[in-house]
Amino acid sequence: MNRFKWFYHPVFIFVFSILALAASLFLYIYWYIEVSTGLTKLIQKHHLDPGQFFEVKTWVVILVISILMGIILVGVFIIFVYNQKTWQLYRLQRNFINSFTHELKTPVTSLKLYLDTFTKHELSREDQLKYIGYMIQDVDRLLDNINRILNLARIESGSFRKEFVEEDLVSIVAQFYRKNADLFRNFEIRAHHPADKPIHYPINPPLFDMLLMNITVNAMKYNESTNPGLDVRFISRKKVLDVRFEDNGIGIRQSEMKKIFRMFYQVGHADDMKVKGSGLGLYMVQQIAKIHRGKVTVESEGEGKGTVFTLTLPLRARGKE
Repeated sequence: MNRFKWFYHPVFIFVFSILALAASLFLYIYWYIEVSTGLTKLIQKHHLDPGQFFEVKTWVVILVISILMGIILVGVFIIFVYNQKTWQLYRLQRNFINSFTHELKTPVTSLKLYLDTFTKHELSREDQLKYIGYMIQDVDRLLDNINRILNLARIESGSFRKEFVEEDLVSIVAQFYRKNADLFRNFEIRAHHPADKPIHYPINPPLFDMLLMNITVNAMKYNESTNPGLDVRFISRKKVLDVRFEDNGIGIRQSEMKKIFRMFYQVGHADDMKVKGSGLGLYMVQQIAKIHRGKVTVESEGEGKGTVFTLTLPLRARGKE
């Protein structure tokens, strides 16, 4: 299927549309002069009714030209749609560049400030350790942003696809939250598994950890509740498993739900201080789910009513549950 991608390329469509237009003009001129002359000679030779033949010829010309003009209009429409999507991608990339530049600039500026403080002032050991701690946080923030881009490149290239092992998803999720408990302080995470039995599924552990991290961090960032939290539920239905991540955050507007999994997409505008992140987290979540033969969907009853992200995996792919 990929070898036919050139057929949908806008340049090919544009050239094809121009050729169709040129062909329609050529055929019109050709049929009007050459075919008309030929039919006239034939009619005169056999003493036939000219009205009958010219009427048929006229309708054939109209039909063919109409088809060609239809092709031209469809081609122009496709180019227009492609242009609109390209412009939308450009805006999303611009938002990403603005926000990601801010994500990189803030810790770098902070590091420079602390280093200037070290060079210009005599600090006590206590103050030195305090500032060093702040700098370590800024370095971690920089590394997180850099790793996000590197991981995105690996996902896009498909280099993760062969590194799968079968694991118990319930244990993997519990282990992930225990291992990263320090990152989720003051954020209550509750895991629910009514069946209380292992759920085996082939996963790529680093990728699956990335999926859990992005969903959980997203739930933390967009949460203004006095008791922020996340409930993780494992629900088996027939041969499909749903892993539901239910938070009590700010929720999502209905108009945003179909857009949040797009690359670079951010709720709000790039110059809005409420915009958080790079616009890559949920895109990577969806791509990781696809790599695991699953998908992620989102639900929300509206602003201020929390959000539910559901990871759906086909257990029938392995015949185990």
